[in-house]
Amino acid sequence: MQEFKNVTVVKKANTYFDGKVTSRTVLFPDGTKRTLGIMMPGDYEFGTAEKEIMEILAGDMEIQLPGSKDWQRIQAGGSFEVPAKSKFKLKVTALTDYCCSYIQ
Repeated sequence: MQEFKNVTVVKKANTYFDGKVTSRTVLFPDGTKRTLGIMMPGDYEFGTAEKEIMEILAGDMEIQLPGSKDWQRIQAGGSFEVPAKSKFKLKVTALTDYCCSYIQ
């Protein structure tokens, strides 16, 4: 999906890690939520409340999913899924544009 139609965008940015990760929340008529964001190069750890699917629109990173000791490389066009109520680690190696979908 290249664009979202008939949505509400929350103007206030979500900012993390001293502004190195930012996103905007997009609300859909059916009640679903996504965020569109940018990550600067760096190492990050995130926690989830809901299940998440993260699509990488541009950029390059390595991810360590919950319960895994291995790191996986994800580039533009790739995606990964994170279970609810878990933590995952990222090593962002290039400016990364992403879309995160929250699954209830």
